Amino acid sequence: MTRVKRGVTANRRRKRLLSHAKGFKWTRSTKYRQAKEALLHAWTFQFADRKVKKRNFRRLWQERINAAVRTNGLSYSRFIAQLKAANIELDRKILSELAAKHPAVFSAVLATK
Repeated sequence: MTRVKRGVTANRRRKRLLSHAKGFKWTRSTKYRQAKEALLHAWTFQFADRKVKKRNFRRLWQERINAAVRTNGLSYSRFIAQLKAANIELDRKILSELAAKHPAVFSAVLATK
């Protein structure tokens, strides 16, 4: 009769989970139970913050466009309304890039009301 050794799967699972917790502080990186709890929170924030990142970038683009438009004596909302009326379909990311890096091109877009 041979002896059956167990725990290979469980150890592998715990090891994989602890590898995800690498870089966490204190026992959250070394103890399984604390690491599991920390990762549940971390992954929740990771998912949510991918959405928040998009939100923050859109705000940044709007602020850049607004700053560029204000120097030409126009408000952001009026500028966007004029773009829609003129059927210019440049998104906010591209408009902010133009405003920051290519002011001459942005002025040309601004002139085509």
